[in-house]
Amino acid sequence: MLQLAELQDRSHSSMKFTKLQGAGNDYLFLDGREIQEDWSSLAITMSDRHFGIGSDGIIVARKSQKAPIRMQMFNADGSEGEMCGNGLRCFVRYIVDEGMIESQTNDILVETGAGILSVQSIIQDNLIKRAKVNMGSPRFLSQEIPVNVPNLIDKNIWNYPLIVEGQTINVSCLSMGNPHAVTVINQPVNEILLEKIGPIIENLNIFPNRINFEIANIIDSTHINARVWERGSGITMACGTGACAIAVVTFLNGLTETEVEIQLPGGHLIVNWDGEGDVFLEGPIEEVFKGEWIGSHI
Repeated sequence: MLQLAELQDRSHSSMKFTKLQGAGNDYLFLDGREIQEDWSSLAITMSDRHFGIGSDGIIVARKSQKAPIRMQMFNADGSEGEMCGNGLRCFVRYIVDEGMIESQTNDILVETGAGILSVQSIIQDNLIKRAKVNMGSPRFLSQEIPVNVPNLIDKNIWNYPLIVEGQTINVSCLSMGNPHAVTVINQPVNEILLEKIGPIIENLNIFPNRINFEIANIIDSTHINARVWERGSGITMACGTGACAIAVVTFLNGLTETEVEIQLPGGHLIVNWDGEGDVFLEGPIEEVFKGEWIGSHI
């Protein structure tokens, strides 16, 4: 039988972490290359902004058979996400600072749930302060997102009307490695009750894997104001894949140029897409603090 001291040691063993944020989208970064944890439960506990550290989720460095390293991302509710653009930029800063990969490498390949993606670091004062990510190509077919609309199987879900709280919201859906529904509005984004309609849209039956929901207001052809309801995390200060989804939708609707700056509550992100091929996302990276988590995580 285990002694009390051993039990206490197992239930309160420590784990080092680094908190970083990109345009206010904050995550806790952990080294999981040599250990196995219940990452989902740990994400719920650590992400809690009252009883934990506080974050939009956790991101874990893992070994990869396909790339120098793998990024595994868990939302604040414990669900695993395929991809996170802001998180990926911060992840590269984390793995370089922690010596997990050659710091001299400018373009770093990272395995994600959305495939192997390339990140170009932008160094200022000997630190990675910004990064540009090749986010891959958008996918539009309903089964690729996925969206289940009986009469639109194998078709694009574009300007599709959703009835939410008695109002019609037209959304265009696509995958940027994870699912998105974007609506473009004429009024300021702060006038929309995102905290009310966001969770409803996220959990609609037509979205079998749930969905991220973005609202966008066009300022001019190169500037957009936006807010995001992230699947599994709720309202966040920014969302990298969401910014890419907004840029793609507005460009295809003839509203924006190939490069657009998207202002989110936490800061601005720059997205480049010429209408074909891969989408590129650039934005800031900031380390918030380092710490050691001592809690019941085993």
